[in-house]
Amino acid sequence: MYKWDFYTVSQSFDLFAIGLYTTFLYTAGSIAIGIVIGLIACFARLSRFAVLRILARSYQEIFRCTPLLVQIMWAYYALPLLIGITIPNYAAGLMILSLYVGSFYAEIFRGGINAIDPGQSEAAAATGMSGIQTMRHVVMPQAVKKMLPAFINQSVIQVKNTSLLYAISVAELTYMTYVVNGETYRPLESYTIAAVMYFALLFPLTQFADLFERRMRRSD
Repeated sequence: MYKWDFYTVSQSFDLFAIGLYTTFLYTAGSIAIGIVIGLIACFARLSRFAVLRILARSYQEIFRCTPLLVQIMWAYYALPLLIGITIPNYAAGLMILSLYVGSFYAEIFRGGINAIDPGQSEAAAATGMSGIQTMRHVVMPQAVKKMLPAFINQSVIQVKNTSLLYAISVAELTYMTYVVNGETYRPLESYTIAAVMYFALLFPLTQFADLFERRMRRSD
């Protein structure tokens, strides 16, 4: 019968802590950058210029229709061969995570904006508001309310996406768990602790997302 030995694994708890901290940094950083990318792609999709719409749509489809792990590996191993510049693993990881989540954010933002009755924009234009003023004062305040549930859920998924950075040796939680296992030869305990850490991080976020979505539905 297998005998659990969490004590041995707990001696390397500092490595788990480093991994969890790195996971948080990559999640926060990629979400922040992804929001900017998503807004740019969103407004490009809504532009009256066909070239911008095509470019933004192409970007979204490339990143949404290919596996994230393949994208990470391609950016780290293949892209340097094309541009002749070595890309550090941390830079490749952050870049791809940001572009990936940005492609989803763009669709969330676009869907929220398109959900607003066009008549409100027409009414704002009739009062003399410019397109930017209409977007800022009329459309966006209402669209944000519709976007938030999907935005929060996608952000929760992004926490789990960071685990794929283990493939390029970024010291996030999954990779550091692999290191701990290599030092202790206790895979069951090592990966159980990692799973508990991910659950402790993600469960409150998923509950908050569900609660927020229910409140938004009641308010509607």
